[in-house]
Amino acid sequence: MSQTTGGLRSILSFPLVYSLFRWLVSGEKQQGIYIGEYVRPKAGDRILDIGCGPGDILRYLPRDVRYEGFDVSEGYIERANRHFGDRGTFRCARVDAASLSGNEGTYDIVLANGVVHHLDDSEAVDLFRLAKIALKRGGRLITLDGCYVPGQSRIARYLLSRDRGQNVRDEASYLALARQVFQSVTPHVRHDLLRIPYTILILECMQN
Repeated sequence: MSQTTGGLRSILSFPLVYSLFRWLVSGEKQQGIYIGEYVRPKAGDRILDIGCGPGDILRYLPRDVRYEGFDVSEGYIERANRHFGDRGTFRCARVDAASLSGNEGTYDIVLANGVVHHLDDSEAVDLFRLAKIALKRGGRLITLDGCYVPGQSRIARYLLSRDRGQNVRDEASYLALARQVFQSVTPHVRHDLLRIPYTILILECMQN
């Protein structure tokens, strides 16, 4: 790890800095595209957000969804509760079988935004399995991660190589992990969801 990269990771551990950084690189229009085209929340949907960070996604979700966010960062969860405590519930914990006990098959949408590329293959498959357990029939897991693709710009490839997550993969590798658990997986590659050159892979995984 370079000194510069390590410093950036350390700085982004501060909730306010993280929120500001996300706002700078991902604007209102881009967030609207992601929510409108891929998350597609409906009134009354129950949403589980794995790795919710400071809860900033709630700025773009309808007020009438039932939102639950999990993150291992105490600072992120504290900020989420301060700013969005009236919009959902937040827990400083990892999502596991115990935390889902009694709620299996009850969620319409599970979100894992920027999570899978922080996980090794075994951990990633565990996440997909937990999401499948959480989802009701017809529910969807939506993941969003940086992705290597043929022909992407050198700048995008460089930025991906410096990402905080150490497991940025190509499209086929992400798909192989998801398809170990879900039969229906639809990939979407986007180069325009950040204000910087960056390639993002969104996976829609449906619980059949």
